[in-house]
Amino acid sequence: MTALEALAEWASGLEHGDIPAPVRALATSQVLSQLGSIRAGVHHPLGRRLVAAFGGPWQAAPRTGACVLAGLGSWLNLDDTAYAGHLSNSTVAVPLAYARAGRLDGAALITAVVAANECAARITAAATLGPLRGQSAVHTHLAGGVAGRLACQGAPAARWTDALGLAFAMPAWPLMRAFLASDARLFNAFAPVRTAMDACDAAAAGLRGAPDILDHPDGFLSRFASVPLPGAVDDGLGTRWYTRTLSFKVRPGGPGIDAAVDCAIELHGALGPLREQDVADVVVEASLYTLYAGRAAEPYVTGPGAPLGALVLHIPYPVATALLTGGLTVDDFDAPLLDRADRWKLAERVVLRHDEDFTRALFGSVAPFGEAVRQAGAAAGPWLRAFGGPRTEELARGRDDAAGAAPAPGDFRDATKATPARVTVRMRDGRTEVRERLVPIGAAGPDTRARHAELTREKFVSLGGAEDVARAAPDIGSMDPDTLADWLEASLR
Repeated sequence: MTALEALAEWASGLEHGDIPAPVRALATSQVLSQLGSIRAGVHHPLGRRLVAAFGGPWQAAPRTGACVLAGLGSWLNLDDTAYAGHLSNSTVAVPLAYARAGRLDGAALITAVVAANECAARITAAATLGPLRGQSAVHTHLAGGVAGRLACQGAPAARWTDALGLAFAMPAWPLMRAFLASDARLFNAFAPVRTAMDACDAAAAGLRGAPDILDHPDGFLSRFASVPLPGAVDDGLGTRWYTRTLSFKVRPGGPGIDAAVDCAIELHGALGPLREQDVADVVVEASLYTLYAGRAAEPYVTGPGAPLGALVLHIPYPVATALLTGGLTVDDFDAPLLDRADRWKLAERVVLRHDEDFTRALFGSVAPFGEAVRQAGAAAGPWLRAFGGPRTEELARGRDDAAGAAPAPGDFRDATKATPARVTVRMRDGRTEVRERLVPIGAAGPDTRARHAELTREKFVSLGGAEDVARAAPDIGSMDPDTLADWLEASLR
């Protein structure tokens, strides 16, 4: 039996009662959080154009509705992540479409979300040490789309294997130019979910996929992983829950922005109302991951006309906005707020610097890379050097001494995602204020495990969702089909 067949056998037989209560609770919060992201997408001008082209999120044909839901929730960087992958764009979107169309109950929806999480995260983890990461690793949604749909349909394991084999036959490789400089970012989840839907239809009609497509010498991992980790696909099934590693996005913005913006919001509270001319300079110290994303976006961000795909990865503008306003919202990435001259003037005085201790902490946490580096051992060296230079390997090897050290193999219950930042603001009147955060608000860690339901409720309501819909979310797992259908309709109303 191949690793893919083992994964399909396990996921196809997963039942609601097999899932530990904390994992079910995280998946429940994930549903509400992603519905908030979809709400934000559908009300944005670009989201309205997507709907004009392909129809609304709730459609009579769930295969098309699933693609639209995936597209709407993905491109503002409000989608939830895990070790490994930006999961929710497929692992929540597809089950939402098929649970509503199939009149499933809440327990079936949550089970499908968890099954999809586990399949998508494991396959993504197997290729984490590769050239594609984060939202550019769109192959995540091939697995999430297939698993999310087939779990809702109660398909047998053999169909899962065929559909996954067909979906991964021609995985997409996004071009960063299009990803950062155009509206093509809207398709980073839409397109692979559509491929996944086609693969499911083809498998149902009897077409066969290669069961060894992931780990064959001429298969997926040979092309998409610099250091393949095939063991991640089926190790610890039923005991090692990747859903435990979920991080929830409470604000728009890409990797590393979260902690810096958290700090900037705290500094706004400490310094009081600010004018850009009152600030001498702002220094953001962060890990290599934050620098990597920020430098990729920097050439595309020259002012208010910058493309959204690059803006959500840019550090100076979000930090300047949070310092001046005390927050960061979806509206801040669109006119007229995006055109405010004071934000761009302050952004010009935001300096990004590397902090080696923060990079140690980054690799010491499970997500986004630490667990993969631990599993790879010495084989991770070339990838580490290519990612951040010769010093990166040494910093990663010192991760066990950093805060947020990775747990022992086989257990993600204490998983963390450390993407740290320190923000120093020096005022022209001589005052200096500093704030530092190791784990961003909403990222995997003790605080998020304790209050993810509260955080996702606040996110949903802040994006225009109804209070009564948010309050009912913890009961999704006990909803009957009619109640769930009504709740889903109300969630996007």
